[in-house]
Amino acid sequence: MTLVHFLLLLFLVVCAFFVGRTKDLISATIVFSAYSLTMALLWQQLASPDVAITEAAIGAGVTTLLLFAAISRTRRME
Repeated sequence: MTLVHFLLLLFLVVCAFFVGRTKDLISATIVFSAYSLTMALLWQQLASPDVAITEAAIGAGVTTLLLFAAISRTRRME
């Protein structure tokens, strides 16, 4: 396991923890998108480009847009 893999895994754990602990939905969506992009990078490093492209397109792209669309239809409470 190289240093790059270790740093990517550490960033994944930090993102997952932050998404679970934050109360702001927009911040959680942005961090979840960063989590998905990091997963795509990790899949690419593990020599699985087809899974990496799918993770980047669906996980970071479509899911983020759908979450933002759902959040835009709700009221924000301060």
